[in-house]
Amino acid sequence: MRAYDVIYKKRNGQKLSQEEISFMIDGYINREIADYQMSAFLMSVYFQNLDDEETFYLTKAMANSGEILDLSFLDGPTADKHSTGGVGDGTSLLIAPILASCDIYVPMMSGRALGHTGGTLDKLESIPGFNVNLDIKEFISVLKQNKFAMIGQTKEVAPVDKRTYALRDVTATVESIPLICSSIMSKKIAEGAQNILLDVKTGNAAFIQEYEKSKMLAEKMVSVGKKFGRNMTAVITDMDEPLGTAVGNSLEVIQTIEALKNKTDNDFVQLSIDLAAFSILQVGLTKTFEQAQSLAKEKITSGQALNKFIKMIELQKGNTKVVDDYSVFGKAKNVSYIKAKENGYLKFINTRNIGIASCLLGAGRLKVEDKIDFVSGIIIHKKSGDFVNKNDVIFELHHNKTDVDNTVELLNSSYNVSDEKTEQNKKIKYIVN
Repeated sequence: MRAYDVIYKKRNGQKLSQEEISFMIDGYINREIADYQMSAFLMSVYFQNLDDEETFYLTKAMANSGEILDLSFLDGPTADKHSTGGVGDGTSLLIAPILASCDIYVPMMSGRALGHTGGTLDKLESIPGFNVNLDIKEFISVLKQNKFAMIGQTKEVAPVDKRTYALRDVTATVESIPLICSSIMSKKIAEGAQNILLDVKTGNAAFIQEYEKSKMLAEKMVSVGKKFGRNMTAVITDMDEPLGTAVGNSLEVIQTIEALKNKTDNDFVQLSIDLAAFSILQVGLTKTFEQAQSLAKEKITSGQALNKFIKMIELQKGNTKVVDDYSVFGKAKNVSYIKAKENGYLKFINTRNIGIASCLLGAGRLKVEDKIDFVSGIIIHKKSGDFVNKNDVIFELHHNKTDVDNTVELLNSSYNVSDEKTEQNKKIKYIVN
């Protein structure tokens, strides 16, 4: 068998066998297939697609490129949650300690920011000293002690994904649904959790903006996960406006801590509770979704979820003082304000621009090698549907940069004000399970 023959076959729209797909992945991880050949293979998949069976074979081959964790020794259910990414989407930070306080083990491997979306790892690293680079042994140790740990992808878990994603990023093949599915699900399967919750974003700030494509991705990931024997739920959620009131790393962690202290209640908190409830229902702790919601809320109001969060910071060598003293995060040198130019009802019209603006302030990456400024970001004072008076603050910008004119221009193009009130979209649009 040759790489040429597999590429040729898929380029012509023919179905690939499990043996052919495994040959490509195994050959690439062993450096027997060159980058240019794998790029051609990815492009052929992008144009000719993969059916459900081929997507399963690809996911399996990618998961088997490294170690698949066996967590059956743990004395309780295991669950994980993955989001396809958005603006202000820090729900993992709140969901994981809620689930852990319900005696659910949460082995969570997360990603970094790239483009307009934030990354869980960067948010955690805004906590001074916090270590996301645990090896598997350390990861399991934290998991045993606190029932949840949050780390980056290790070299042992689905290593081929990192290399193929780098190729997709530079060959315009990122948006392929079977390639997205196999990338996400190979890591989720390798992490070992038996219950997997997928938060698939849709809307103008989502990675996949079209609702029907988001639904297609959700259904394909659920289908693949079930073939691996996993208990799957996918929730399609709205990303036409920022989630919560903070966009930026330390700002989002502060928002999470305020939520864990039961001091704030916004759409970020409400969606986090709902997503946590889906996981609670998945593992069978309650019989109804409403009971699961109540349990998630109780874990916040009782302080149990906050205690789990603090313990995670301690075990992963972070400074736990941040929980009570936000100045430990550090502070941006400059604060700027964007104010309403007229009276009326606010509506966000381009949330992606808000994410890009946060990146321009230093809170994200426009290139992989960019450094993160953890204290930079945006506080959102008004949401869609709110009435604003002229000179009311809409955005509060935290930044160390002196020239933010381009950022201000971008943010001014992200909203409008009119006489007509627009209701906020429902956060949960569709459920696949």
